[in-house]
Amino acid sequence: MNSKKWVRDTGWRHIVGVLVLIVTLFPIVFVISSALNPNGTLTGSNALFSKIGLDSFERILTNPQVPFLAWFGNTLLISGITAILTVFLGALAAYAFSRMRFAGRRVGLISIVIVQMFPQLLAVVAIFLLLSAIGDWFPAIGLNSRIGLILVYLGGALGVNTYLMYGFFNTIPQSIDEAARIDGAGHARVFFTIVLPLVTPILAVVALLSFISSVNEYVVASVILIDTDVQTLAVGLTKLVSNPRYADWSAFSAGAIIAALPVVVLFLFLQKYIVGGLTAGAVK
Repeated sequence: MNSKKWVRDTGWRHIVGVLVLIVTLFPIVFVISSALNPNGTLTGSNALFSKIGLDSFERILTNPQVPFLAWFGNTLLISGITAILTVFLGALAAYAFSRMRFAGRRVGLISIVIVQMFPQLLAVVAIFLLLSAIGDWFPAIGLNSRIGLILVYLGGALGVNTYLMYGFFNTIPQSIDEAARIDGAGHARVFFTIVLPLVTPILAVVALLSFISSVNEYVVASVILIDTDVQTLAVGLTKLVSNPRYADWSAFSAGAIIAALPVVVLFLFLQKYIVGGLTAGAVK
């Protein structure tokens, strides 16, 4: 009777959790098996880990026609700068919306949410034409430039992240700001020395989400970055499987595993802030 009661009250949750875990881990196991398959195709990967070798990792790291290290460096550079600037600019905007009262404040918040309802994919043609025109005058931020891609990412990420941080900023009592102003602190000192340390969880969440989205983004990066040496991993690795005659899925899987390592490391580093930042920012 005790075992039946446990299954009815709690045990079924464990069963569902195990099933979800199996479904979640299977694609990861399949990718690892494909990366260790020396044949370079997915045909022999149906039997998991039937063949094990590091040939695919060696191919992708030493093939002169595949500048994987350049792609990896570009991805870290673009994603890292985008995450840092998104956090900084979003925090400035969220602080202004949360602490200051000005005309158009409510309309601005609503506009941010409405604009974010439309995916950035719809603006690919406009982005291409805009950067093409800008590149005629300022090549450093036009097409085929990493700075131009960073600016595009910033424009697409600030809206939803600003609204998310705005909710978290509202949880900080304004009496703290008022006490600091009585002591002679201005908005800049209050923001950098008092408010930012208190909102560290949401800053970590926004940085992680921005970094992950920049690493995985393909459509906009493939349109803006033309030369092979300035492309990101999402664009470069696609070339390995775009040939209809021979698609090197093993090298592609190996590159995907290496590309996931920075995301995993950053996630483990920031995991203690993630739950608190997401819940507080979403509810308040």
